[in-house]
Amino acid sequence: MGIIWTIVIGFLAGIIAKFIMPGDRHEPSGFVMTTILGIVGAFVANFLGQALGWYGPEDGAGLIGATLGAIIVLMIYGFMRRRT
Repeated sequence: MGIIWTIVIGFLAGIIAKFIMPGDRHEPSGFVMTTILGIVGAFVANFLGQALGWYGPEDGAGLIGATLGAIIVLMIYGFMRRRT
């Protein structure tokens, strides 16, 4: 149930992150990319939170943490796009 919950929260986090940081035409957009962005952000937030001791092994990041993770992923993607 943890992976499914992370995917659901990640999808919502991706939508919120794209609303906060819409970006330019070079950044990912659309339903599929928003979903992937949010899911990756949720996994990043889970990993970082557990590595830093904020969450236990069975705890998830939640919506706010996943949204922050999605924003971090979006910023990294935008930075990498501008470099190439």
